[in-house]
Amino acid sequence: MAVGYLPLVLAVLFCLPAALSPVSPRADLLLTRLSLPLFGRYVTRESPRRRRQEESLRAAFVGTSHRAYASKTLLMAGVAGVSGSVFGVYLAALVVQTFAVSASTLRAAVPGPLSFLASLASVPDLSAMHLFLLLLTSSATVGAAMAFGTYLARWQYLSQRARARRIEIDATLPQTIAFVYALSRSGMPFQTVLTTLTENQSVYGQAAREFGVAVRDAQTFGTDLPTALQRMAERTPSQRLDDFSQNLTSVLASGQSLSVFLREQYDRFQEESEAQQEQYLELLATFAEAYVTVLVAGPLFFITILVVIGLVMQDTLPLIRIVSYVAIPLASAGFVVYVDSVTESLRGPGGADGTDGETADDAAAGSDAVPGRGTNGTTPATVTDGGADVVAGDRWRANRERLAVYDRVSSVTRLLARPAQTMLDAPLYTLFVTVPVGLLWVALTLDAGAAVEALRAAVAPGAEGTWSAFAAVVDGSIVELAILSMAGVTVAYEVRKRRLKAIEREMPDFLDRMASVNEAGVTIVKSLERLANSDLGPLTEELRRTRRDVQWGASVREALQGFDRRTRAPTVSRAVTLITNAVAASGEVAPVLRIAANEAQDSRRLRRERRQEMLTYLVVIYISFFVFLGIVVTLTLAFIPAIESASQSAAIGGGEVQGVSTGVFSGLSTVNTGAYELLFFHAASIQAVCSGLIAGQLGEGRVFDGLKHAVVLLSLSYALFLFL
Repeated sequence: MAVGYLPLVLAVLFCLPAALSPVSPRADLLLTRLSLPLFGRYVTRESPRRRRQEESLRAAFVGTSHRAYASKTLLMAGVAGVSGSVFGVYLAALVVQTFAVSASTLRAAVPGPLSFLASLASVPDLSAMHLFLLLLTSSATVGAAMAFGTYLARWQYLSQRARARRIEIDATLPQTIAFVYALSRSGMPFQTVLTTLTENQSVYGQAAREFGVAVRDAQTFGTDLPTALQRMAERTPSQRLDDFSQNLTSVLASGQSLSVFLREQYDRFQEESEAQQEQYLELLATFAEAYVTVLVAGPLFFITILVVIGLVMQDTLPLIRIVSYVAIPLASAGFVVYVDSVTESLRGPGGADGTDGETADDAAAGSDAVPGRGTNGTTPATVTDGGADVVAGDRWRANRERLAVYDRVSSVTRLLARPAQTMLDAPLYTLFVTVPVGLLWVALTLDAGAAVEALRAAVAPGAEGTWSAFAAVVDGSIVELAILSMAGVTVAYEVRKRRLKAIEREMPDFLDRMASVNEAGVTIVKSLERLANSDLGPLTEELRRTRRDVQWGASVREALQGFDRRTRAPTVSRAVTLITNAVAASGEVAPVLRIAANEAQDSRRLRRERRQEMLTYLVVIYISFFVFLGIVVTLTLAFIPAIESASQSAAIGGGEVQGVSTGVFSGLSTVNTGAYELLFFHAASIQAVCSGLIAGQLGEGRVFDGLKHAVVLLSLSYALFLFL
């Protein structure tokens, strides 16, 4: 019997290198070595399709040649086709075995009105020839589908990656142009400005990375700057950067004023950002109305109708369970993904929590070389006679081993050394605390005996409808655990986000005051000392620490970089990068500070307007959930008891209740009203979490911001049903 599964096992192993290639360099290298001799010549033929594929590779910024990528794509498609053919055989055999039931058996199993389905659903006895044709068709269909799907998925991945890069470039382009404009005003040569920009990719993201290609062409290959920028414009996936690069090339070639051009471009991009925000808010208004109509009012109406039918005609619990446990969560998840994909290109740069890419600490950690470690790992010490010092070599080897161990455990020790800061930096780490505490709370409060008895009754042979009893015992504890877990993540996330918002709120005033002081002839060091004694909210303490760093011997650049590492705010990173490079280029930094202050002020104004407009959508989501909760509670407290009481009165009164025939309530005796009440509680809890997450997405731009709303709505729902 096991031999029959040998082809299936071999097909899975055949697919394994292709499946592991995205995460395993060895598997990727194996595929490359196999694919190039097989398909290398074929994919190098000149064709319009090849040119389009090369453009996609350049736009996606994939560090692979077209020959290697296209060859691996064809090899993966071939592997998927061959393995899919084997899978198709087993799939057809599984279908035949599953539905190999005679029509008479099915006709006896289904209700009378559905007996016509027996002939449609049954699989007749197949001859050897028919079985062979079925397996052949299934094998060819599945194999071709997997091969074609793999081929399309590989090239579609490049399109999605290029789209993601385009969105990030467009989001950071105004800040990038402000940086270039400010440094060009400080007197720095323009090519040096672009070089400085590419050295700060952790701050300016993919836009700086695109300019890095032009800088590399100019510095490494000797290409003149206008030509390098022209090539960059041809390969970038962003139309906005393409237009800017084309205009910039014309300005450089014609000798026009670069500062005037950059100022005009910055103003234009700011106007586009405002128009983009208006479009974003209008789109969110449409999505909020669609959510309330389709995913709140729609399920509520459907559940109400099913409850009425179930109470007066026949049991509809299975349908309500499908709506509550499957339809609402899946539809909400689909709505979140769709809204995120549609509005991604219209949102501003960075996240709502202020995190944007790699932090300064991470960048510093990644760039610091470990003393005594060479690129090839061999650093033997030598003595004057030219021989190797064995003792020194052993010492270096021991030190390298110690450093290797330190590298492996340093990440863990950093997490454990500052647990509070770690949880603020990564809020999901709070689950390591809240989940065990929540499980301990569940163990102390849960009626274990009742839960075990209910579970035994549910899994007993022939048990039917007893899972509701088990759910009624444990669902309250599960909701409490969910509230505690989400509350821990929410607290850490909100504390960090509010701190970052407070810092970024004061940055325009800080930069404006620093520019004013510098214009009066005060140096940067003296400016920091004066501003450290002023009131700038949460920035004041950080500025005092920066001033102490300078007093204790640190350079201005080092002190400001320490300020950036401590705050970890995108606005601070951009300002510090601009100031430190302007100081290195020229002692007159007041114009640069004015530009940075204006850029920070514009960003703060846009965020404030967006927050005020988004408050409306939060109110809409809350009201819609309260309506859902109110109707569900009404069904639980009023409608179901009234129908049950009417049915009992009809049975006692001999056939009529105030002129209503008892036939209307004939189906009530077979309906488990307690199960309906339990299901309403579950539906309200699920809707609370879904509404909270979507409220955060529509109201603040990220699903993560919806955790606090989910905690509030779930707590209200739980408390309401707890006291019913």
